Amino acid sequence: MKVKALRELSAVDLKSRLDDLGSEAMKLRFQQATMQLTHTARIGQVRQEVARIKTILAERS
Repeated sequence: MKVKALRELSAVDLKSRLDDLGSEAMKLRFQQATMQLTHTARIGQVRQEVARIKTILAERS
């Protein structure tokens, strides 16, 4: 998701998205550990989006 789109979301929506990304990151790590992960770049994308959301939430507080 783009930063502009993330900034338009409410804090509740951002926290919900953060929880979803956390569970996706855990799933991706398990897939990588069991050699079932095919799209390895997705791990970095998830981490980057988590960082973006955390930054936006910190700016608001």
